[in-house]
Amino acid sequence: MSAIVAAHGPFDDERGARMLERMRHRGPDGGEVRRGDGWWLGTQRLAIVAPDASPMTGTIDGDAQLWLAGDGQIYNHRRIRDRLGLEADGGARGDVSDLDAALRLFVREGAGAFEQLWGAFALVIAGSDGRFAAARDVLGIAPLYWARRGETVLFASELKAFDEDWRADVEPFPPGHVWTPGTGLVEGPALPGSGPVLLASRDPREDPPEWVFDALRETLVRAVSQSLDVAAPAGVLLSGGVDSSIVTAIAARIVRERGSCLPSFAVGMAGSRDLLAAREVAEHVGTDHHELIYTAEDAIALVPRVISELESFDPTLVHSAVPHHLVAELAAEHVEVVLAGEGADELFAGYTHFGLHESGDELHGELVETLAGMHIGGLQRVDRVAAAHGVEPRMPFLDLDFVELAMAIPPEWKMLREGRPAKWLLRRAFDGWLPDGVLWRRKEQFGQGTGMNTVLREHYGALVEAEDLQRESSRVAPPLRTREELAYYRIFAAALPGIDAARNVGRFIEA
Repeated sequence: MSAIVAAHGPFDDERGARMLERMRHRGPDGGEVRRGDGWWLGTQRLAIVAPDASPMTGTIDGDAQLWLAGDGQIYNHRRIRDRLGLEADGGARGDVSDLDAALRLFVREGAGAFEQLWGAFALVIAGSDGRFAAARDVLGIAPLYWARRGETVLFASELKAFDEDWRADVEPFPPGHVWTPGTGLVEGPALPGSGPVLLASRDPREDPPEWVFDALRETLVRAVSQSLDVAAPAGVLLSGGVDSSIVTAIAARIVRERGSCLPSFAVGMAGSRDLLAAREVAEHVGTDHHELIYTAEDAIALVPRVISELESFDPTLVHSAVPHHLVAELAAEHVEVVLAGEGADELFAGYTHFGLHESGDELHGELVETLAGMHIGGLQRVDRVAAAHGVEPRMPFLDLDFVELAMAIPPEWKMLREGRPAKWLLRRAFDGWLPDGVLWRRKEQFGQGTGMNTVLREHYGALVEAEDLQRESSRVAPPLRTREELAYYRIFAAALPGIDAARNVGRFIEA
């Protein structure tokens, strides 16, 4: 995890320094700035894969010096390194980092290199010869925003980085795209699994063949193992739901085979269902379990800080971000990397509204649309709240190999039917890995299971009068829906004055 600030065109050093300082939490292990003819590049870095590497990655290409500021991970960096022969290349380091491999590939292939990167990344490359490029992974797991004004194009990892006089122009850098001064914005590869391709002729009432469950299990195990391939201490955020519990069960086995014990972290109000389920899972799979019990008053007091971290006012995200803040804070006392269960609901139709679809085509269309919007929804929550505590989140369910496989499965198998509850494909693939009461537990939003929804809705809704909502609801498009949401929007607007909420804030709009 890192903070990126970059500019192409006229730019002031002092502005860049201010922007980096506002994101120091993303990179407590050091920062670096580089300047060139017509560009500026800065980073704050959290050292995970190559802890001894300098904050910014550099290389030589002929007479030119190139620099890369990056956030996230390139999962196929070893394959890239082997293909480019980096270990045998004139004394190049054998432990070249994932970002170093990406930069070397860019030297070889230009902007086309970004299509070959497999992972969660936001990258900006600048060279002494004028080369400049910015790119973001296809799911938008790694955050990146940009603003264009006159001859200057400005990039940063978080909304709060931008000075107020630039905020009206800020918008998300689109996932899966590349920008260069010569080509402008260019779309890259399509979202994985845009159409189902496996077993389309099967009757959806039939059970899938066993190899489907084997493939899901083996691919997710590989993704978890890859997420644990770090030099820094790693643990898992264990909410007590089925998704994080599956990730915990896999990770605990892998870490145990490596001769250690996996730390797990859970939070909740006293007696909350999530906390009780997390304890059961931790005992079952044998983690070094840590938990925090908090009160309603603790949660209410945290909301202004959480909204500032989260950079959103959507009630659904706020409800889940409060316990997420607390569990990230707890984890930061012990580890630098945390695994999270984000993504399974979007791949396997885990949310209640997905059950309203009557055809597989309709369901698949909404799943694709939901995946495309995660970068300003659930992924934003996971990234911002963990980053606020200097912890890097990793989400094995969103490993692109697993995404491709899950989205290739006939969507009819993801629909609710008699004997097939939500996410039954995933649950059955891990039958025996968890207690049945957890594995087949009914889906609850993180805020529900921790007790957040009712507590926050009642308190913050009472701070706004019905007349206030009627008068102020049109401040955002689509209009603000509840008194609670208006209360959150007021906090958001005070924390991030000038940000265009309609352009930058994803919201869960009920049909």
